[in-house]
Amino acid sequence: MADGVEVRGNRVRVYFRHQGELCREAMPGDASPENIAQAERLVGMINYEIKAGTFSYARHFPDSPRVKTNTFGHYIDLWLDIKRNQIAASGFRGYTSRVENHIRPRWADVQADQIDHLDLQGWVQNVLMAKLHNKTVREIVSNMRQIFRLYRTRNKTAHDPTDGIVITLPDAEAPDPFTRAELDTLLNTPSDRTQEINLIRFMLWSGPRVSEAMALAWEDVDLDAGTVTFRRARVRSAYKVTKTRRSTRKLKLLAPALRALKDQVAHTQSLPAVQIEVTDRDNRTLRKQAVRFVFHNTASGQAYSTSDTLRNGWWKAHLKKAELRPRGPNQCRHTFASQLLSSGFASPEWIAEQMGHTSTAMIFKHYATWISEDGPDFVGILNKALNLE
Repeated sequence: MADGVEVRGNRVRVYFRHQGELCREAMPGDASPENIAQAERLVGMINYEIKAGTFSYARHFPDSPRVKTNTFGHYIDLWLDIKRNQIAASGFRGYTSRVENHIRPRWADVQADQIDHLDLQGWVQNVLMAKLHNKTVREIVSNMRQIFRLYRTRNKTAHDPTDGIVITLPDAEAPDPFTRAELDTLLNTPSDRTQEINLIRFMLWSGPRVSEAMALAWEDVDLDAGTVTFRRARVRSAYKVTKTRRSTRKLKLLAPALRALKDQVAHTQSLPAVQIEVTDRDNRTLRKQAVRFVFHNTASGQAYSTSDTLRNGWWKAHLKKAELRPRGPNQCRHTFASQLLSSGFASPEWIAEQMGHTSTAMIFKHYATWISEDGPDFVGILNKALNLE
């Protein structure tokens, strides 16, 4: 009997090595001479195709369990199960959205080893790039690359068709902070939403992420010492610890931020504590906390659940009323960094520490920009210091 064919009882099986693994597949029918001869011809064809690089497992054995577990969809499911336990629920929703809306409909039923680089490149260029922003396309390709990396842990010699696919991003938008004149206009434009004014004033002069400001509780505030501790965030209607360990930080407040908290005392400090669950950094552990949130939505009387509620429920209308250029409430954080930098007195290292970063590069790249009209007259200072006048 030829190599690659074996008879077990009254059944015939072929065996061959594919992608480093020994594969065995049963032939239909009994172990008749005709079926044994057919098995010998088949295994010869399979070995030829494997050497030529044209072998398709699904074409020869469409009902094999190996085919069912070799679909890209099978590895999508494995990858999502892993990610579910690795990242926060808010981030996982982004993964599932990209998978279910884009990756699964096109590739789930395709055998993973049959996904070709050119087919994938064509899909990216002609389908994704035609309707999505480059950043989203890059995230989708990155997700596929991670799924193929998982696939290759089981199929060591398999290729990765995402190799060589590069999505170039446009230059990031520069920070758009408020100038001091705009700050005065923003905070002094009449509004019946006193708590929102206090919230914005606090964010402008302490620099938290919007999610951190919404989750600030009176238990995190020491008015006598003039300090706050940012220890949690509100992300997509759920509470979690801060973005990084460095982001959990205690700050000595600047005077306007401290005044905003003192003005807020009358609104929320005496309210009863509410029970919340905060997701820890492992994205699994939930810790119960009893807290009194500092800032509430004036319209609902409840703590803010999402930044969209703040943006769409009050912020946009207030900027329009103040006749200020539209921008998001996250620009309060950018304003804090830019005002400190433009003062000429705060070092980038100190600003980074205040904002929960370890690198000053993040301050210059993502947050701060020099506001010349609010900065010192360095030319005049240098003329005087160097006796150039």
